[in-house]
Amino acid sequence: MGINLVKGQKIDLTKGRSSLSSVMVGLGWDPVAKDKEKKKSGGFLGGLLGGGGSGGGGAEVDCDASVLLLDEKGKLQSKQDLVYFGNKKSRDGSVVHSGDNLTGAGEGDDETINVDLNAIPQSVHKLVFVVNIYQAVQRKQDFGLIQNAFIRLVDNGSKEELVHYNLTENYAGKTSLIPGELYRHGSEWKFSAVGEGTTDADISSIANKYL
Repeated sequence: MGINLVKGQKIDLTKGRSSLSSVMVGLGWDPVAKDKEKKKSGGFLGGLLGGGGSGGGGAEVDCDASVLLLDEKGKLQSKQDLVYFGNKKSRDGSVVHSGDNLTGAGEGDDETINVDLNAIPQSVHKLVFVVNIYQAVQRKQDFGLIQNAFIRLVDNGSKEELVHYNLTENYAGKTSLIPGELYRHGSEWKFSAVGEGTTDADISSIANKYL
């Protein structure tokens, strides 16, 4: 089991791990069960890793995972530095998206992003991971309809889970989440459990903030 983080906590990934060169970033979520959805109890995001499917089935909410590759000033230098279901690979090939999962049903990771730490250009200083609801405004959906959200990092070499962060806050009314960030600190790579929700309508709106 990896180290369980809480919101705001940071961890050094590469210090003491000279063999760590590539990580799989797994992001997961489940739709809230129909009975819980009807009660509309605020729809908190929480639960344990792999908290299971949604029992009786939940709302059809299509969440998408993305990652923004930012420079030293926290800026997005190119559209190719936004990796998502419509652009599955960064310019240099160091970051690769697994593809779109339309439902979030079932246990484990719903979408994964592979990051080759050694291949990331020196010009890239931070990777910001985002999960947003597809067509949230049109469908009148928010993260009150989603539960058991998490982000985790796995060493692609040893398959060891390094870090796990469950997003346990109430994100009802939010349409996008920033679960975590990978960033350079000197010669090392660190991970920060961010856990922030926003009301951005789509990934383009989020990307525009970093231009």
